[in-house]
Amino acid sequence: MDRLTAVRVFVEVADRGSLTLAAEHLDMSAAMVSRYLAAAEDWFDARLLHRTTRKLSLTDAGQLLLERSKPLL
Repeated sequence: MDRLTAVRVFVEVADRGSLTLAAEHLDMSAAMVSRYLAAAEDWFDARLLHRTTRKLSLTDAGQLLLERSKPLL
């Protein structure tokens, strides 16, 4: 999987607060978005999002990655 795409997917999910909304915006399936997020968490060796059935929130590592990756994209 492409790491740049994984970071883009992560930023979209963080900005939109939803895997489904990010998937629609990126023209991907929700399953593919989920796979990219899992790959990003593996690459960065950190949990980036707290996920529940109703809410997504950033972890400390996710907040740091978001702040550092937005200017790069």
